[in-house]
Amino acid sequence: MRIRPALLADITQLMAIEQSAAQAFLQLPELAWLASAEGLDEKAHEAFIAANGSWLAEDNQGEALGFVCLSLEGQALHVHELSVRSQSQGQGIGRQLLDQACAVAGQWGAVELTLTTFAQVHWNGPFYARYGFEVLAEPQLGARLQGILATERAHGLSGRCAMRLPLV
Repeated sequence: MRIRPALLADITQLMAIEQSAAQAFLQLPELAWLASAEGLDEKAHEAFIAANGSWLAEDNQGEALGFVCLSLEGQALHVHELSVRSQSQGQGIGRQLLDQACAVAGQWGAVELTLTTFAQVHWNGPFYARYGFEVLAEPQLGARLQGILATERAHGLSGRCAMRLPLV
């Protein structure tokens, strides 16, 4: 497997990966609606690619397996989306994409990775905690993460938390 910068020609695959990954939510009745929810759109992917913040994991035959979309927000590199194709989950691809995010953070001078995720969904919050992310309590949230969580709640996403991984 290799991880490379995503290209505009990859957008259709990126969107298909996110849709495939979302099928895992069918296991959870209260979140099953996410399996058919719209993910990042073409314009969002174009913006991440233009900013060098989109990375694609592919197998040795060039099949797209997963991706991560990142943006530098002050001194934090924020993980907007990390998705792994459903049939490729549980093989360490998400961990390798996080390794890539850490490498990018170092290159861009970020001191931490941040993200928002479902606190109790085992392939979300607990996965990131095993990687070393810590849940941020309300007083630790800055305006940026508070705003992201408020927007997510407004779109029907409850049970979310913000997490950070210090890099220094």
